Amino acid sequence: IAREEFLELLELLVSRGRTYVPSLAAMEEFHLSLSQCVVLRYHWIEPFVRSLRERLATFHRFFCVADQLKVYTNQNKTRTFIGLEVSAGHFQLLELVSEVDGVLEEFDLPTFYKDPSFHISLAWCVGDLSGRLEGKCLRELQDIVDGFEESAFLLRIQWEQIRCKSGNKYFSFPLR
Repeated sequence: IAREEFLELLELLVSRGRTYVPSLAAMEEFHLSLSQCVVLRYHWIEPFVRSLRERLATFHRFFCVADQLKVYTNQNKTRTFIGLEVSAGHFQLLELVSEVDGVLEEFDLPTFYKDPSFHISLAWCVGDLSGRLEGKCLRELQDIVDGFEESAFLLRIQWEQIRCKSGNKYFSFPLR
């Protein structure tokens, strides 16, 4: 859940980013992915969620820091994103991915990327506009993040739960 100060930082970043890509839009929801998007058959949802719950039950809460801006595109290059890459907490996220991948394999679904760049998407635009956002633009945006008064506090994230979305339903797995 985004704090008011985080939304202020986001507005500064998007406003500056729009000087390079006018169609840049702020994300309305924020998440960090531990899997690719997959299609679950209706009759798989309950056993899938049960298996996730069992595999994630032993994990403890932890902190990560997401403070390094990076430009991403989706696999088919139809969307470009500006995201905050995780700079601390990577090991714990890899452990979580390993367990999520185990569940995906049970259902013969694709696992996560081999060398993931854990990040929280902040803004997006249609098409592959990474060339306009990288370089000078990205450096200016990183300067805004680095100079933002509350950034050290805002970009330190406590992981208290893992969520799984299937259709319009959310399933929550609290961490110990």
